[in-house]
Amino acid sequence: MAWTFPPEFAPQDWLWIGFPHDAEEWPGFLDAAQVQIAAFASAVAESGQQARLLVRDDANEARARALCSAKVRIERRVYGDIWLRDTGPLVLRDGAGQRRAQRFGFNGWGGKYLMDGDQTIGAELAGDAGLEVATADWILEGGAVDVDGAGLVVTTQQCLLNPNRNPQLSPAQIEANLLRDLGATRVLWLGDGLINDHTDGHVDNLARFVAPNTLALPRATGVDDPNAALYADARARAEAAGVTVRDIPSPGRVMTGSRIEPASYMNFAITSRLVVVPVYGTPHDADGVAAIGELFPGRETIGLKADAVLAGGGSFHCASQQMCAA
Repeated sequence: MAWTFPPEFAPQDWLWIGFPHDAEEWPGFLDAAQVQIAAFASAVAESGQQARLLVRDDANEARARALCSAKVRIERRVYGDIWLRDTGPLVLRDGAGQRRAQRFGFNGWGGKYLMDGDQTIGAELAGDAGLEVATADWILEGGAVDVDGAGLVVTTQQCLLNPNRNPQLSPAQIEANLLRDLGATRVLWLGDGLINDHTDGHVDNLARFVAPNTLALPRATGVDDPNAALYADARARAEAAGVTVRDIPSPGRVMTGSRIEPASYMNFAITSRLVVVPVYGTPHDADGVAAIGELFPGRETIGLKADAVLAGGGSFHCASQQMCAA
């Protein structure tokens, strides 16, 4: 029986979330990043869906317990980066409701960041959840793809065709692997991801499926929006493929000193009852949350501050991975 990767807006049993622990990854921001991730985990747990927050050691666990709702389930694990979207298991389902974990090779986002536990945490989580684990013979991070539940998978050329991932594979082979390993039937190739995204342009910071054949994409905000051309190119590619596009205002230009930050409302996390949108203290935050909320009328949508989390390289979607319902 065929295995498929359910869309994130399908029913879920729980959400795994990584808790920041490494001061070198968040220099000057670790405490604030912990507060923001704890608020995310607490919001999910308080909504009625289980949140499983991974912590690294005694001090990390004590800090998490002090910050989180008592409803958050805290689990001690060995992991490096908190970006479980990329290192955690992708849970597939068959037509009979059986689940299994699909794992891939992981090389630290093209050899940039290699930390203890990141290559093993996915199989560990899957095994402890009682899932059979299948491992593919190529490198892929979960944040590099999104699916619509009707056979379509979206990704970016910047990431998947980057020679720092799978230089031995042709574009046609990579596309065939996506279809095979995610149970998809068609690939929507976007171009580049956001400027200064250290993942080489993960699609979950640019474009997200919100319904079958319906893709949410940012709309440039302000004449100085640094990603305006990228947004326009993504829209053109999606529309040319016959995909319905829903506009979400971007945060605009978000800077740290002279650096353009890859801030995006598109890194929202969808759970069975709640959608959590990262916000950054810009004048466009309320409009971004409202626009995403209109796409999920059956769920509550909230905005939570994520600027400190972003200082470590990602946001709420990056830091989490869902267990789909059987």
